[in-house]
Amino acid sequence: MQLQKTGHTREALHLPKLIFIVAAAATLLPVVQPPVALLLGLALAQTTGNPFAHITPKITHWLLQLSVIGLGFGMNAHAALQAGKTGFLFTVISIAGTLLLGVISGRLLKIEKGTSHLIACGTAICGGSAIAAISPVIKAGEKQISVALGIVFLLNSLALFVFPAVGHWLNLSQQQFGLWSAIAIHDTSSVVGAANKYGETALQIATTVKLSRALWIMPVAFITTLLFRNSSGKIKIPWFIGLFLLAMILNTWVPAVATVGPFLVHSAKTALSLTLFLVGAGLTRQAFRGIGWQPLLQGIVLWICISAGALLAILQLVK
Repeated sequence: MQLQKTGHTREALHLPKLIFIVAAAATLLPVVQPPVALLLGLALAQTTGNPFAHITPKITHWLLQLSVIGLGFGMNAHAALQAGKTGFLFTVISIAGTLLLGVISGRLLKIEKGTSHLIACGTAICGGSAIAAISPVIKAGEKQISVALGIVFLLNSLALFVFPAVGHWLNLSQQQFGLWSAIAIHDTSSVVGAANKYGETALQIATTVKLSRALWIMPVAFITTLLFRNSSGKIKIPWFIGLFLLAMILNTWVPAVATVGPFLVHSAKTALSLTLFLVGAGLTRQAFRGIGWQPLLQGIVLWICISAGALLAILQLVK
């Protein structure tokens, strides 16, 4: 009898792992789109949980970087350069405006300075990547990092569904949507997911502008060291952006690479679905409970301001 109970217990322990692995494998199928993969991961996080929570953040980190590099093999350097020029002014104004609004809203809501700064940086630049890069600069604690990441990933997940719907409702062009999503969606994974859903041209513009935006991590991190008076903080440089640029250059000027480009791009998009599944699986009940209403309100206010402001500017200036 005791052996039978032990057997049932082992099966119960292994079942969540089996469900998780099967669900993760399902996201690799062509029929499962990135938004569906995200919802699937979120559903598991709220029910059976994430039995591999100790390793999925690291896997998510590497998968996203590999996905972005793979997308570079589907882009043309000339078109990307033009998109980068168009998005430069939007990038500078939106980053400066968001960081300034972050300081003001953080003080009004009486949010701890480090947490407020991480939320503002995540909103202004590139979501989780910016938070990961700025955290060691301000010597952020685990609580500060988890709150900022929870807010960014929650709003980031909503953007994956909201932005394409709004884009179609307003009849945005591919260029307009690509710029808007790159500026107003926090994390690269959801930028690529939303733009990919909208169209191929939007995807190319969004990816290029978003990655050029990510380079602002370095000057923002330097300014942060001055604001927090921390000369020993280390800055994590996003080296994968250089590999993305290399992939784009090879695809543009090396014919042999261009022939395998479509396969690499397809593989990157498949990896993106798995990435978003893992992001959703990290949004557990515990993550939601630990956020707090003031930081969440700050994140929402910043996101609405940058989204609405960027959209109005793009509608006026980009045709």
